[in-house]
Amino acid sequence: MRIFKEIKEAQGYIKKEKEKGRSVGFVPTMGYLHEGHLSLIREARKRNDLVVVSIFVNPAQFGPKEDYKRYPRDLKRDERLARASGADIIFYPSVRGIYPDGYQTYVEVTDITERLCGKSRPGHFKGVATIVTKLFNIVQPDIAYFGQKDAQQAIVIKRMAGDLNMDLKIRVMPIVREPDGLAMSSRNRYLSDRERSDAPVLYDSLNLARRLIKSGCRDTNRIKNDMKRLIKSKKGARIDYISISDLRNLRELKRIKKEALIALAVRIGKRRLIDNMIVGGRI
Repeated sequence: MRIFKEIKEAQGYIKKEKEKGRSVGFVPTMGYLHEGHLSLIREARKRNDLVVVSIFVNPAQFGPKEDYKRYPRDLKRDERLARASGADIIFYPSVRGIYPDGYQTYVEVTDITERLCGKSRPGHFKGVATIVTKLFNIVQPDIAYFGQKDAQQAIVIKRMAGDLNMDLKIRVMPIVREPDGLAMSSRNRYLSDRERSDAPVLYDSLNLARRLIKSGCRDTNRIKNDMKRLIKSKKGARIDYISISDLRNLRELKRIKKEALIALAVRIGKRRLIDNMIVGGRI
């Protein structure tokens, strides 16, 4: 496995491999890899000749009071895990390499970024769209892999790739969970023992929604209210949002008809956790 830190070196090597007719699968990450990331790498390994994993903690998608400086970083650990899962290349650029002095160009997807996480994290998806566009330009993948846990992010990236006529496929893979249902996240390591025991309430609330829908309930207000009551039973939990929206445009639904995204963000102690469930469709 090769590690490239310089953009031109990575571009040159990947370009030569593509000229040989090799397909490129790409897994963009912010590092501190967990089983969710590794499942994407393994899927890319199955379907591509060359598997590229990027590791870059993107400052442009963090707000001023968010955890950019504290976000976990461990390249040696990530290298070992990525290698074992089938990666051929780790692309590990510097912040200065990605955003050199005088950098002025950003990519912004409108409308669907103004809801859900975008409402409480202004500027977040502008940073996401910009870094993903830059990484796509550098790596030139045939297929890029993302996890459903960040459902809004995956929807935004698919919209951006389509709107900008990018010549690649976006594959969105299922959420990988801990045995108690908590969606895997690099931030889970920050939870105290008490917070960790409370955190599966996000998944429990989604399962409650699933049961209500299966029993015939389509009223989104009733579903959300029942989810709220369950989450609030945990003293350390504070709800950022619970959303039941159209899977394509993320507009809130009054009733579930066919497809819907049920998504939530909840603070457990100081940590903001997200999770979601899709009804009747897929991203």
